[in-house]
Amino acid sequence: MTHTASFPGTIISAKNLHKSYRRGQVTVPALRGIDLAVETGAFVVFIGPSGCGKSTLLNLIGGIDQPSSGSLQVSGVQLEAASQAELTRFRRQHIGFVFQFYNLLPSLNALDNVCLPLLAQGWRWGRARQRSATILAQVGLHQRQKHRPGELSGGEQQRVAIARALAGLPDPPTQALLLADEPTGDLDSVNARTVISLMHELNQRLGVTLLVATHNLTIAQEADQVYEMQDGRIHSWGSPS
Repeated sequence: MTHTASFPGTIISAKNLHKSYRRGQVTVPALRGIDLAVETGAFVVFIGPSGCGKSTLLNLIGGIDQPSSGSLQVSGVQLEAASQAELTRFRRQHIGFVFQFYNLLPSLNALDNVCLPLLAQGWRWGRARQRSATILAQVGLHQRQKHRPGELSGGEQQRVAIARALAGLPDPPTQALLLADEPTGDLDSVNARTVISLMHELNQRLGVTLLVATHNLTIAQEADQVYEMQDGRIHSWGSPS
């Protein structure tokens, strides 16, 4: 059974979304007919066991992968029909990714880790540093921007990763999405709560649409909408109780 919600100002619209992968001679279904609508600026959590399709769904919404069938429109872009060049442009203009493992370069300080993807996009050094410093201040790390990852706590490293994800998005990022896949999975409970609160604050203050795939029920309590996934399907959805 699939479910759909209808909101004004919808930033994500998925209809009968399927995704399968080939493993040798076997076709493995990852998503089995997802219908989904997400309102611009919402905080949405996908929750469920490993292998239920949460990460696959985020990858499709973020333009990392494309569906096997069905339609998917995100920020006005029809992703199932997009070329690789169009997907690259879409990711740069609309998507920030945060993962369980921070993927920071250990030899670079926090500021330079945030700068790096901006430089790869062609930003000038001075503008990239100014933007990165501003975003690091927004995530509470103004005093830590010269520290390398090994000198930061796990929670601080994840905040650097969040800053890196936000830095290249439009300002304000009201037509952008921050996609977080198990963002607290490598953190203790104290740092996890700090990261959850930060993401919620950024969602409310900046207007960026926030989608989180997680096992963490505490994150679900913060969300506007919670989707429970099982076996590649949305099993139930609603507001957190």
